[in-house]
Amino acid sequence: MSSDDTIQLLIDLMRRPSVTPDDRGCQALISERMIRAGFQCEAMNLGSVSNLWARYGDQAPVLCFAGHTDVVPPGDLEQWRSDPFEPEIRDDYIYGRGAADMKSGVAAMVVAAESFVQQHPNFNGSISLLLTSDEEGEAVDGTRHVVDRLISRGDAIDWCIIGEPSSSIALGDVIRIGRRGSLTGDIVVRGVQGHVAYPEQVENPVTAFAPVLQALCKRQWDKGDDHFPPTSFQVVILKSGIGASNVTPPDLRARFNFRFSPVWSANDLQAEVESIVASQDIDATIEWTLQGQPFLTPPGTLIDAATEVIRDLAGIETRQSTGGGTSDGRFIAPTGAAVVELGPVNETIHKIDERVRIVDVERLARMYTEIARRLLA
Repeated sequence: MSSDDTIQLLIDLMRRPSVTPDDRGCQALISERMIRAGFQCEAMNLGSVSNLWARYGDQAPVLCFAGHTDVVPPGDLEQWRSDPFEPEIRDDYIYGRGAADMKSGVAAMVVAAESFVQQHPNFNGSISLLLTSDEEGEAVDGTRHVVDRLISRGDAIDWCIIGEPSSSIALGDVIRIGRRGSLTGDIVVRGVQGHVAYPEQVENPVTAFAPVLQALCKRQWDKGDDHFPPTSFQVVILKSGIGASNVTPPDLRARFNFRFSPVWSANDLQAEVESIVASQDIDATIEWTLQGQPFLTPPGTLIDAATEVIRDLAGIETRQSTGGGTSDGRFIAPTGAAVVELGPVNETIHKIDERVRIVDVERLARMYTEIARRLLA
């Protein structure tokens, strides 16, 4: 394995402004490398989303490295110290959009997979790579689509390592062994528009919704459990009014999101919210979107291998967590695969001047290679 090769691949990927869902040739670059290394590569594109499935071997068990080539928009370019899509090395870091989330993880897993099959041509099982350009976006035509294709033809994933930036302060100090579920509600509260000076002639949807919002925000939904933090509720959009100070609005629209632990099912959460709304006798409807169910990888071979490798290569006793946002693990875990997320420090993800420590990229590739060796060789 060449450290220079890993860093060069990272730089090549970061130079492609692959703002979701536009892959900008990242997967084509990777596919060419994987084919040269002996992998069978399939493009499983859908709509505007690029997806790549690459596999070496045709036997079980299957170890899959999974990630995404898309990034979030850079934001205000004037605030960046350097061009977000022209990687710059400063003080032992690489700066640019996607440095930590998650082109460093992608570069590390590509080089690790190449290195592993070169070192162990007769290993037991198969090693694969699953990439999408739709993780930061709608996440509908990406990993979910690939997993459905794999299931339809009987391809199973036994172990999956996702290169999301899981680490908190030092590489490997945290691994994700699961994630909370994500449930979004869009509520429309209807009122009667009118002049503010005649309250008896209007029905103000803002006033009507206020006690509902208070009840939802003040409630402790649960206390979590041994593996999951408590369920959280947050309002992300709240809109009403026609722009005049003397007219009550005809409606109010709000969007809110639950990150929920397995204490709740999505159906039970929906029913509870609808009960709270109904208790206020208001004219409202709610549309629900379930982005993902909670999942948890139980103790076993994959977690043991990751924990031991981090201890051996970084001298760290890693902490197992289910915190943070969602990941594409929510589509892979339901197939029965054991899923672990191990990636770089997440301090600057989605921020201005996103960065990753160079030595962490090199070390991450070694970690991935060693985990593969312990599982398959």
